[in-house]
Amino acid sequence: MERYFGEKTPKLGFGLMRLPMLGEEIDIEQTKKMVDMFMEAGQTYFDTAYVYGKDGASEKAIKKALVDRYTRESFTLATKLNAWLRCDSEEEAKQQFYTSLERTGAGYFDYYLLHALEEDNYEKYDGFHLWDFLKELKEKGLVRHAGFSFHGKPELLDRLLTEHPDMEFVQLQLNYADWENPDVCSRACYEMARKHGKSVVVMEPVKGGTLANPPESVAAPLKAANPNASLASWAIRYVASLDGILTVLSGMSNVEQMADNLSYMKEFKPLSAEEQEAVKRAQEELAKIDQIPCTGCRYCTEGCPLQIPIPDIFSARNRQTVWGQEEQARKNYAEATKEKGKASDCIQCGQCEAACPQQIPVITRLQECAANLE
Repeated sequence: MERYFGEKTPKLGFGLMRLPMLGEEIDIEQTKKMVDMFMEAGQTYFDTAYVYGKDGASEKAIKKALVDRYTRESFTLATKLNAWLRCDSEEEAKQQFYTSLERTGAGYFDYYLLHALEEDNYEKYDGFHLWDFLKELKEKGLVRHAGFSFHGKPELLDRLLTEHPDMEFVQLQLNYADWENPDVCSRACYEMARKHGKSVVVMEPVKGGTLANPPESVAAPLKAANPNASLASWAIRYVASLDGILTVLSGMSNVEQMADNLSYMKEFKPLSAEEQEAVKRAQEELAKIDQIPCTGCRYCTEGCPLQIPIPDIFSARNRQTVWGQEEQARKNYAEATKEKGKASDCIQCGQCEAACPQQIPVITRLQECAANLE
């Protein structure tokens, strides 16, 4: 098997985007327990971002749960610079790095990424000279390894890796649901990264949690192959079995999810041929279902002038179409929009579609939700 950068890094990474909550605040004590479990199992890779949580809540939380409690050499920490979501100038973009450094208290970042590049925003990273900024940070020893996360098409990925061959790794959305999805292009982007010899960090392996609890028709072939394995384990092991994977990020939200992931990733074994066949059958069943491919990242809600809770509305609609739970779907929709905008309030400004990493036609889907849930 071909060797690659980061080959000895543990295959499970702790994604810090969906940490446990106590009301509106991150549950620090539960996060500490999860960090302890993760570290005790020999895992070391933690992934956050400047824009995760209100006012950098995720970066601040990992300082309390990890950085202040463990020696700096015992873990690796990744964070990201986002030039398009909350950023209007080159100076503001570059300041994100120093703000992240202050929030985390990490001293340096083992992995530093330009965040969520795609067709609609990559020129902003060029215009702000952020590729050169990453090189400068590496030269100063403030960043050990430089890369970027990506949500675009393989043609753009090819161009970026050709123009910036010094990037050591790429973070991609890979999961068995999106492997052949023409909007996400998981397989094609993975193959492009490997063509350029780049290691891959996997994000959204469980597709925002949906593959941890898929429709019964999708779950059936997996349960038949191994009734004792959690459904999330199939999704994570599927991508961890690929060549050139640096680590697979799982956005764990409670101790139970951490315990489940560690149960099969502490001593990771790639999928067998029989298990690969079971996943193939699950993919075939999933392709038959029309669902909104929202992962709940909430980038779309940042600038919505009507404060429409788009991910919550899409979740309610999927409950209606995938699970056939009409009453529960309407109840969830009513609760989500009680003090916020409804789907029918959308003024079609388009900021949500520009922000969506999944390329969802949000405006059209909101009209669909309004027609079926209001």
